[in-house]
Amino acid sequence: MCYSALIWTDYRRYLKSYGATLDIHEFVRLIERRLKQGRLAIPKGMLDSLGDLKKVSAPSDAPKDQVAAVDELIALLDELRKQEAASWEEMLFTQKARLVDAERKLAAKPTKAASESQRIATDKIERAMARLADLRRTEPKERDSRIFPGHYGLVMIDEGGQRILKPMRYQCRPAGKPAFYDTKYPGTYNARADNLQGFWKGQFGHTHGLMVVTSFFENVNLHRVEGRELAPGEEVRNQVLRFDPAGGQLMLVACLWSHWTPPGGAGGKSAEEDDLLSFAAITDEPPPEVAAAGHDRCIVPIKPENIDAWLNPDAGDLQRQVEILKDRETPYYEHRLAA
Repeated sequence: MCYSALIWTDYRRYLKSYGATLDIHEFVRLIERRLKQGRLAIPKGMLDSLGDLKKVSAPSDAPKDQVAAVDELIALLDELRKQEAASWEEMLFTQKARLVDAERKLAAKPTKAASESQRIATDKIERAMARLADLRRTEPKERDSRIFPGHYGLVMIDEGGQRILKPMRYQCRPAGKPAFYDTKYPGTYNARADNLQGFWKGQFGHTHGLMVVTSFFENVNLHRVEGRELAPGEEVRNQVLRFDPAGGQLMLVACLWSHWTPPGGAGGKSAEEDDLLSFAAITDEPPPEVAAAGHDRCIVPIKPENIDAWLNPDAGDLQRQVEILKDRETPYYEHRLAA
């Protein structure tokens, strides 16, 4: 399972390398949801890359509706930054007051409750200060482009003969299924290659996408990494490994995606009732070096010459799509303990 990955979050890289353009209207909807709900995990790298959006995506001869959408998105992003800064500043003020109160009580009479309050306030102050610093930081860091299940990433699809980038949640909820699929099938951020015509038959051969990945991370059992069985009475211990293609090779990871709509239409009151774009990365048997590192699955990077054939599947010729997945890129994956 690809439980985490470093991905391209800057749409300009897709534009330059693959001629893909942003679905501005979908980003507007996503940021509106984030402002209302505050729970959507969107990588900082994705949000920061939109800073030059007006210059790149809305030239003077662009359609009026696109220009208006770009203006709306930029305004929403400004509002989002202000909202998040205000939220963390409020927490900082509240916890500083809590810390002063706890220290006053400790000075008068040390108690377990006051000591615990001091600890919690200190932790929350550090967290709020770190988040505020992150909001204001302009220098990119690698972690800005890391996604986990439930996070949003950029997925390239074909729409009307054009390569389009859409923000999608990394955990696929198939269209027509109930919202509780998210909890009933928590592993649907990955789609097993041996089940594409089973569980994923509604997406395989119909809605294909691609995501550019530079590194991926896996949870592995320590004893498997060490190539041994568990000792009697030994508990399973996990560690996170980072896998990097040798030579810095990019991975065009094959994905399936879905546009889920709530029963009765969009515009509900909760996240589960909103339209949802979501995706899963296809995984298959691992190459020898990944298996030797203790993991039993691996994402599937396709060859660049197969991009259009993958993004424009023929539902009547699924074998062609199977062949694309088999005729994959085969980089050598180096691994190390994740920082």
